[in-house]
Amino acid sequence: MHTPLHARNRLITPFALITAATLLLTACGSGADGTTDAVGAADKSDKVPTTDVVSAVGKDEKSARLLPSGVKGLTVAISVGGTPPGTTYLADGKTLTGQDVDFANAVAKVLGISLKTEQAGFEAILPALDSGKYDFGASNFGVTDERRTTIDFVTYINDGQGFATRKDSKLSKVTDLRQLCGLNVATGAGTTFEATLEENKKVCTDAGKKAYAVQTYGEQGAIWSSLQQGRSDVVMSTINGLRYAVAHQQGVKFLNEYHRLDVGFAFKKNTKLAPAFQSAVNKLIADGTYTKILKKWGTTGSAIEKSRISPPELKS
Repeated sequence: MHTPLHARNRLITPFALITAATLLLTACGSGADGTTDAVGAADKSDKVPTTDVVSAVGKDEKSARLLPSGVKGLTVAISVGGTPPGTTYLADGKTLTGQDVDFANAVAKVLGISLKTEQAGFEAILPALDSGKYDFGASNFGVTDERRTTIDFVTYINDGQGFATRKDSKLSKVTDLRQLCGLNVATGAGTTFEATLEENKKVCTDAGKKAYAVQTYGEQGAIWSSLQQGRSDVVMSTINGLRYAVAHQQGVKFLNEYHRLDVGFAFKKNTKLAPAFQSAVNKLIADGTYTKILKKWGTTGSAIEKSRISPPELKS
């Protein structure tokens, strides 16, 4: 989820949660209690998932016929996020992998088209869709009412905003941002998490309390280092990303889901590709490939029953 703060778009920014250079090659390792010994500590026995869940997918003629005439291949923009389930690299340092990569490749197989994958920054993808630089984006883009005015979406999972903190924190669940008053909140720079926090900071001052401080970081590994070292009190990020991070780090805990959003492939407004992509995702759901992808990345809690085109934003 990805736009500059000034845009105030309320989408989720799928960002990587542990991005030390070594983690571009391997995920964080698990200790005896299911956590790592330190932030960024990697265990060679815990590799990035490599199960092949895409190559056996076949073309579905019904879905393929929904493509605009003459479409044989498309270009997808994906932002590299560091660790699963976000987009990262396999051990060769060249091959991209991740949940979004698998879904994009699986849809291409269903539609019988070639797919050119280009790496791009979060903030660059959506503006570039209208110019035609990319045909679609696949980087955990959340579907919001504001974004739907300029972007079309085809949903494939459900994710959202959540919080995590150190295990010794007194916080147990954040249901109201006033619970953060006086605390330091770490999040990604230029993300909609930052926008949400900045926009609602007044809830503290309105209640006569000290406002929380929003601490933004361009490098995601720095977010977790800040939390572990006590410079930050809580982290705000994607639900799936947080769950992965706390499962692979010692001394941190997932607090709760704060706001759920549908996530979809992003296209320029009024795209004619949407019906074909929707049909392809639904085909993957029906034939079981969809479940295999989610199981591979440990995100079965993000399953949807059917794909939709630019549905209204989920309110929670």
